[in-house]
Amino acid sequence: MDLLVERQERVANLTRNSVRSMRAVGRLPNASRRSLPDFVVVGAQRSGTTSLYRRLLEHPQVLRPIGKELQFLTLHFNRGLRWYRAHFPATGRGQQTFEASPYYLFHPLAAPRAAQVLPNARFVALLRDPVDRAYSHYLHSRSLGFETLSFEDAIAAEQDRLSEAAHWGLDTSSGLRLHRNFSYLGRGMYLHQLQRWLSAVPSGSVKAIKSEDFFQQPQQVYADLLEFLRLPAFLPEQFNKSKSSSGVADPMSQATRSRLRDRFAEDSEQVRQLLGWESAWA
Repeated sequence: MDLLVERQERVANLTRNSVRSMRAVGRLPNASRRSLPDFVVVGAQRSGTTSLYRRLLEHPQVLRPIGKELQFLTLHFNRGLRWYRAHFPATGRGQQTFEASPYYLFHPLAAPRAAQVLPNARFVALLRDPVDRAYSHYLHSRSLGFETLSFEDAIAAEQDRLSEAAHWGLDTSSGLRLHRNFSYLGRGMYLHQLQRWLSAVPSGSVKAIKSEDFFQQPQQVYADLLEFLRLPAFLPEQFNKSKSSSGVADPMSQATRSRLRDRFAEDSEQVRQLLGWESAWA
């Protein structure tokens, strides 16, 4: 997707977010009759969360919220639970609703906040090869005009940027901007993020899925996920129409790719052990 299209999409997203917020505000008087999410897709960014969100919406017993990324647990927690509830429909017997905000996995306060306000919810994390995820994140930030450095310079500058984010604090727009947009490598260090969620929410309420498995074996992964979410078996038609791919063009030099693979190796192996996977990424 070229730069112009990405920027047009960004403007469209901003417009949709504005309309979504206005719709939610209009529903505030009836918020007490609406449901909180039964489950939440928490990340990771650039790992297939949009594809998963769309497939879950096809399930006949899953009701649509107002928008995909509500970011209540990160950007809008001060607006209160009534504001959050207004974004969801009222669910009937056997029905569920959800949202998908991929910043939740990485934000340090999202997990304890989820434990506080969503004690009965279930949480889903899609985890993509951290090298591919980092580069996809970089391309995304660059296409939106946030990033001006080369990939190599951007990852070299990451620690200073995240230190500056910590200095400003994640309760400020400056801190959030740095933390969200320039955390290319940090977001792929999954171990600490998963441990934070696993220790915050009830045992058995977090499911981690390898993104590559979701794109290569969508029916099997989807069926397993529905069982975890306690939803009846269902097969979206989309699975029979096209084959998705999480790959991206790879203009990285082999030296950069090898260096990043080495950098992520220990964390990825610890994630594999934590989740009981047969293999991580290589």
